[in-house]
Amino acid sequence: MSCVHYKFSSKLNYDTVTFDGLHISLCDLKKQIMGREKLKAADCDLQITNAQTKEEYTDDNALIPKNSSVIVRRIPIGGVKSTSKTYVISRTEPVMGTSKAVCKNTISHFFYTLLFAFIM
Repeated sequence: MSCVHYKFSSKLNYDTVTFDGLHISLCDLKKQIMGREKLKAADCDLQITNAQTKEEYTDDNALIPKNSSVIVRRIPIGGVKSTSKTYVISRTEPVMGTSKAVCKNTISHFFYTLLFAFIM
């Protein structure tokens, strides 16, 4: 039996997927990991990266050699969306200036208390 060691980027320990042969296709590896981790293919896709070379496997037909270690990341279906959108918020009510004074007083009071506690 051959194996590939995988871990999610947020975890510390590796888990193992076993298979027959010298290689496993990226598609088969993703299926096995999703099955073991109880993930649904409709919810997310997996990004697989070689742990040693940092090479990302993108072709589903790519062959991953036995005894390899890979890092797995869950990504949304359709890839990661850009967050460079600009939102314009229009306000119908004028903004009151009293909250700024309260914030400044609260912060200065906090630092005064902290300084007083430090001196004592």
